[in-house]
Amino acid sequence: MEWQQIEYFQKVAQLQHMTQAAEDLSISQPALSRSIARLEEELGIPLFERQGRSIILNQYGKVLLKHVNRILKEIDDTKKEIQSLLDPEYGEVSLGFLHTLGVNMIPNILRTFQKEHANIKIKLYQNNNVSLLKQLQAGEIDLCLVHHSYEDPHIQWEKLWDEELFLMVSASHPLARRESITLDELQSEPMIVLKEGFELRKIADKLCRKANFTPNITFEGEEVTTLAGLVAAGLGAALMPDLKDIDHSKVAKIHVRWPSCSRQIGLSWYEDRPLSPAAAHFKRFVFTHYRK
Repeated sequence: MEWQQIEYFQKVAQLQHMTQAAEDLSISQPALSRSIARLEEELGIPLFERQGRSIILNQYGKVLLKHVNRILKEIDDTKKEIQSLLDPEYGEVSLGFLHTLGVNMIPNILRTFQKEHANIKIKLYQNNNVSLLKQLQAGEIDLCLVHHSYEDPHIQWEKLWDEELFLMVSASHPLARRESITLDELQSEPMIVLKEGFELRKIADKLCRKANFTPNITFEGEEVTTLAGLVAAGLGAALMPDLKDIDHSKVAKIHVRWPSCSRQIGLSWYEDRPLSPAAAHFKRFVFTHYRK
């Protein structure tokens, strides 16, 4: 089995049309047909079923395609890794981050980083704290911006900044003109929170316990922008970081003076797994520009 045959087979399997595949590969249709025929002869099985002008994978072809995709991805990843070693400015960084950072901080960080390293590609993964650290542990991402570290001595976490959490209410809410509040004043208020499992939800629950009350939860969501929309509609109050994209003509932001409402955001990486030069660039950049 030749390397070229593998690439030809994948293209035909993707397009399910011999002529179109030949055009994409810049070879003649007869040459492509001969290559596929030789591959089938070598394996001793047909890989496609012909249906008019189209061809579709049979059960044997589907098995082969699964392994071919894996092989070609491994080769592509190897090329990228070698390229990043040769020239770190053309590498790739996989970055995980909390949902609540996607509105303000992540765009700011990436915009500033790309000005200095325009050719480095950034793959983004948005998730909750626990899931991100599991992805880091499994080697699926290089770095992640999270609230705290994981119970794994190999995962390192270093604080970057403190982020205050504010009480958000609608502009028409009776509390909207208050500059500050204590959390226990919300005992009878309907609360809007993220679903269980999200780090911001865990923090909100912990703060309410500290203020000696169980929140009256009326809505649970998965995105802070959705929570902000519900707050603006007067459906409840929410504890959230200061989001620039909130319409402040509809939402009031109130400082919580007790208990102290904040969270720490830091960068995590897997200590025993060497970072690519591109990822190391990004890590240094974040610590230089965003550590407070």
